[in-house]
Amino acid sequence: MKISMMYLMLAVLCASCMKEDIASADMEVRTNASSYRVGDTVVFRFEGTPDNIVFYSGENGHNYALKDRLYADNDLLVDFKTLVQWGVIYDNLKLLVSNNFSGIYTKEEVDKAAWTDISDKAVFSTGQDNTPSGTVSLKSYLSPVDTGSIYLAFRYTDFQKPQQNRWVIRSFNAVKVSPEGVQTNVATISNAGWNAVSFLNDSKGWTISTTQLLMYGGVASDTDNDDWVITKGFKVKESIADKGIALKNISSNLREYSYVYKTPGVYKAVFETSSDWYSGRKVGYAEVIITITP
Repeated sequence: MKISMMYLMLAVLCASCMKEDIASADMEVRTNASSYRVGDTVVFRFEGTPDNIVFYSGENGHNYALKDRLYADNDLLVDFKTLVQWGVIYDNLKLLVSNNFSGIYTKEEVDKAAWTDISDKAVFSTGQDNTPSGTVSLKSYLSPVDTGSIYLAFRYTDFQKPQQNRWVIRSFNAVKVSPEGVQTNVATISNAGWNAVSFLNDSKGWTISTTQLLMYGGVASDTDNDDWVITKGFKVKESIADKGIALKNISSNLREYSYVYKTPGVYKAVFETSSDWYSGRKVGYAEVIITITP
């Protein structure tokens, strides 16, 4: 019985030691000042010895508050350049968007979707090459569902006449913009996932290449034409979580860290800390408000 009690006491003592072996994750961070100029070196000095330190500067893309964000109220900005030529020029190229297209590129599926004509928000060529469209915001046309997609289409229509118009999309860009103003290019003319769908006159359709989209049109013997070229779906509300910089792990020591801010503003610099052991884990958090002036 005495031996059993001895083993029990040893087990309790060992368990207690194991818990105490987890290093504290607490850490204080200090700087020499609270305000610096652009380009100055900010030195963060640490008091505490956590196993791991991850640094979030507070700049766009490195905001601790957004490190777990999956979706955001993003915008999608598109722009393109066009050329129209041949014959009597008509207003016969349209820009449309849909947030309920199935992504199946057939006449039936295109017809089932709800498409909004937003041609009035862009500028199209009237004969000049590389006519810039201007920037078109698609934010008000996005699906209310976070996981929803939006599709863009150019629709060409023309009727039988001596010479149908020839249209060329010279360039195309789609840029996702976060609520913080961070811009991410999500597509160009070469990788926008274009698919052509013909409703009338299948012999004259869109030609897709990595450098342009070409609608050749037809001659006097060609009948009426109705042809679409549609992008892949863009999941605009999906967000890339902000990331930190790993400064330290259990195998290294770090008493201070230097960083340079390049843009004026007020930043919340956050240091996420943790200490790990086989008996458990401790976490900590420290922040410093830094003002950067021009």
